[in-house]
Amino acid sequence: MAAEKLRDLSHPMDVALLDATVDAFYGTGSKEERAAADHILRDLQNNPDMWLQVVHILCNTTNLNTKFFALQVLEGVIKYRWNALPAEQRDGMKNYISEVIVKLSSDDISFRRERLYVNKLNIILVQILKHEWPARWRSFIPDLVAAAKTSETICENCMVILKLLSEEVFDFSRGEMTQQKIKELKQSLNSEFQLIHELCLYVLSASQRAELVRATLSTLHAFLSWIPLGYIFESMLLELLLNFFPVTAYRNLTLQCLTEVAALAFGEYYNKQYVKMYSIFMVQLQGIVPPSTNFLEAYANGNNEEQAFIQNLALFFTSFYKSHIRLLESSQESINALLMGLEYLINISYVDDTEVFKVCLDYWNSLVLALFEAHHNLDNPAATANMMGVQIHIIPGLNDAHNSPLMQRRQLYAGPMSKLRLLMICRMAKPEEVLIVEDENGNIVRETMKDNDVLVQYKIMRETLIYLAHLDHEDTEKQMLKKLSQQLSGEDYTWNNLNTLCWAIGSISGSMVEEQENRFLVMVIRDLLNLCEITKGKDNKAVIASNIMYVVGQYPRFLRAHWKFLKTVVNKLFEFMHEIHPGVQDMACDTFLKIVQKCKRKFVTVQVGENEPFVSELLTTLPTTIADLEPHQIHSFYESVGTMIQAESDAIKRDEYLQRLMQLPNQKWAEIIGQARQSVDFLKDPDVIRAVLNILQTNTSAATSLGTYFLPQISLIFLDMLNVYRMYSELISTSIAQGGPYASRTSIVKLLRSVKRETLKLIETFLDKAEGQPHIGKQFVPPMMDPVLGDYARNLPDARESEVLSLFATIINKYKGSMIEDVPRIFEAVFQCTLEMITKNFEDYPEHRLKFFSLLRAIAANCFPALIHLSSEQLKLVIDSIIWAFRHTERNIAETGLNLLIEMLKNFQASEFCNQFFRTYFLTIEQEIFAVLTDTFHKPGFKLHVLVLQHLFCLVESDGVTEPLWDVATVPYPYPNNGLFIREYTIKLLSSSFPNMTTTEVTQFVNGLFESGQDLPLFKNHIRDFLVQSKEFSAQDNKDLYADEAAVQREKERQRMLSIPGLIAPNEIQDEMLDS
Repeated sequence: MAAEKLRDLSHPMDVALLDATVDAFYGTGSKEERAAADHILRDLQNNPDMWLQVVHILCNTTNLNTKFFALQVLEGVIKYRWNALPAEQRDGMKNYISEVIVKLSSDDISFRRERLYVNKLNIILVQILKHEWPARWRSFIPDLVAAAKTSETICENCMVILKLLSEEVFDFSRGEMTQQKIKELKQSLNSEFQLIHELCLYVLSASQRAELVRATLSTLHAFLSWIPLGYIFESMLLELLLNFFPVTAYRNLTLQCLTEVAALAFGEYYNKQYVKMYSIFMVQLQGIVPPSTNFLEAYANGNNEEQAFIQNLALFFTSFYKSHIRLLESSQESINALLMGLEYLINISYVDDTEVFKVCLDYWNSLVLALFEAHHNLDNPAATANMMGVQIHIIPGLNDAHNSPLMQRRQLYAGPMSKLRLLMICRMAKPEEVLIVEDENGNIVRETMKDNDVLVQYKIMRETLIYLAHLDHEDTEKQMLKKLSQQLSGEDYTWNNLNTLCWAIGSISGSMVEEQENRFLVMVIRDLLNLCEITKGKDNKAVIASNIMYVVGQYPRFLRAHWKFLKTVVNKLFEFMHEIHPGVQDMACDTFLKIVQKCKRKFVTVQVGENEPFVSELLTTLPTTIADLEPHQIHSFYESVGTMIQAESDAIKRDEYLQRLMQLPNQKWAEIIGQARQSVDFLKDPDVIRAVLNILQTNTSAATSLGTYFLPQISLIFLDMLNVYRMYSELISTSIAQGGPYASRTSIVKLLRSVKRETLKLIETFLDKAEGQPHIGKQFVPPMMDPVLGDYARNLPDARESEVLSLFATIINKYKGSMIEDVPRIFEAVFQCTLEMITKNFEDYPEHRLKFFSLLRAIAANCFPALIHLSSEQLKLVIDSIIWAFRHTERNIAETGLNLLIEMLKNFQASEFCNQFFRTYFLTIEQEIFAVLTDTFHKPGFKLHVLVLQHLFCLVESDGVTEPLWDVATVPYPYPNNGLFIREYTIKLLSSSFPNMTTTEVTQFVNGLFESGQDLPLFKNHIRDFLVQSKEFSAQDNKDLYADEAAVQREKERQRMLSIPGLIAPNEIQDEMLDS
């Protein structure tokens, strides 16, 4: 009864009843009571007339939750329906909200008591302003300033409103408002700023009230980034701020304001004022914290305010230097202040806090880059030798006029840069390759999870250190060797010190010229090997081992040039493979693979002083080398040795090495198959199944690195392997048929399936890696048709392996058109039955989903004629499944579906079935794409949605479809062309989907689509604006709408990095030609 009374909005609402309902929702009553209250409140919220009761509710309730509920209803109306309301209702609401705010903030007691409510009202007011101001509420800023002058509490609240407004317009507007609206609001704020500026100055110079001063400083902080500079430098503002800086209560807020000023950079007009501001600031700062302060301790022992101060100080220095460091290099006095500031910043950089360090590191990176770029002129011919690690020396006297300012600047920063090198070495972040870490109990353990923040930090630090090394190789080397000798002597030995030093040494790989690198590394590796010998204790050994492995893995050029060192290092790795410490063994295997990939030819040629190639020696001792390794480590080892064998150019030797490599697994395989021939039950033993799995995994690892050269080995086991596959498949089916769905989760069935998957993975790996051998496909595909494809079709859904789909996708991508006659057979086996599995919902069989669409895509790209010959029912199934894929909220499935759709559209457009295809599917595809484009769940697909729409609109605009797209039987009016029909159809479609938009707006958008169809960036922006306008995309993260632009930026950055020696680590560069 009460619920019905509340839902009847034809009379003023019973506010006491609403209070009770809200209390029931937030209360501690029964679950049923809360659910009933939730149901009523939702109904009220969704009722379009509910907002008319808001004023009545606010006037008659004292319950804060009820007020918030009413304001939530109001906020929805303001966001989505404001412009559609009659003018008197808009004005009434506007005036009411303003009056309540003024009333509540006019005296101190009610303002403090109702603080939360007033804050919410402020937000509502700013939401209204975004629609009303400036066009329909011109007097807003003058009214606000006039009200502020009537009382200090009103003034404080006015500051909060101004701050909110500034943030809405300048910080949060992207993706929330159209470009035009943002521009209009920015201009209004700029033109009316005079009044706000006067108010702020008045408060700062006259008010004694701490809360008001703080609110004003906080508002100024929001404004300073965009106001015209004259308001800062040609008024008292800067002076007032500098006077407030020493006052403890305002120190942090003032420093934030000064940081905003420091970050501004518009021409040279105010250079003198900047230098003066910096000088005064430095004098005051020394009074607050002397330069000799130990910031590491000060931060660790400080309270929140003090910690924030140190962080703000870092922000001030980095902001000022980024924009104005050049100004401080002009006179000796300002140079002294600059050097002192850099000293402060280096000391702050030692603070043990990630955020503070990020701020400092970001600046050090940009400063060092600027100093480095002045010397590394990319027009310099020496730069073309970039990847060989050639250094560019400036030759004194060659062009003194040009060089002297550069050299002077370099001298000026030599001191701080030397201290910065030490900082980078002491704080170096952990690289990805290092798998050994110290846990919270101080034990050395294997890392279980990668920390992405640390990896990003490592990347920036590595880049910074490389620039620092280029600026002064001698100093870099001296500091690193000095630190290393302190490790050896024990005076500075801790795990952390040794780690950061070795990570720093490894990170500058590629930045030195070869002879210097050789000299440096001989000393480093010798010292580290000595340290390993003289240090006792398992954990110590593990730390030192991980550091030796990291350093040697970073310097392939050195190892290639020094066989003795290479051999010593590899034998040391074999030694580490016997260390019973999982992290050490894993790292030894990883480093071995990394070194072999870069130096593989060294292992297959007879080196000076050797009787046979290293690979032959290694194969002889292989069983003892791998004796202590886990299966996954052995697989990595096999991949490494496969890489060596692959480098052997003599086919006879290569096959002999391969046969020796595979001797152990082949022996075991022959035993198992021999036993199975006598009794098939032998294969059902779990230990035997595990052994089969392990053998297959070992084969896969070797196939990964050997590629085509793996042919003799796979031919040896292929048919037996398919027989085992078929037998295990039947076992699985029987178990599932007898044991029901739970049988698929038993350990034995899981094991059997692992063998099937590994078999498919082995075949896929081999076929994928085998290059230039078209006959291999014909040799391997026919025998698989029944055991693999037939088995997939016959099996129960739970027993089907998704790897079958990816295997055939790989085969089609590899052998392309030659597979056309097999496509119908593949279709028949997998299409219908897989679709039934994956279209019941969006969750089941996730692996099958993605691989199914990848297979479809492979067929569309390489065997398109096979699709044309499908029956119309089958083609409809294909299109339905594609639509189904891009509706998926799983990003990679949706993207595969969209890419597939784009390929299909292009292929059909170029075929003789163009008219037929588009007549059937054009409208469906357009409607479905608009549905996912505007539903906010599919933002990551934005770029591809745009491409599909562009294709469709360009197609009709260029008359690519010559038959009518409308149904001639049901549409009596004959359109002159498809373009006009699609315009009208799209306008109807969007108008019905977005009732909050006027027909004019929708028509304008659709016309724009046709006009900008040929210009992708314009087309894309046009759609972005529409999404904002349709109000579907407000108050959300819209970065996916700008993904394309970000990708272009990333590629530019990669090209820049390739031009500087060492910036891309030598082991990440494909440099086959260097390994001779």
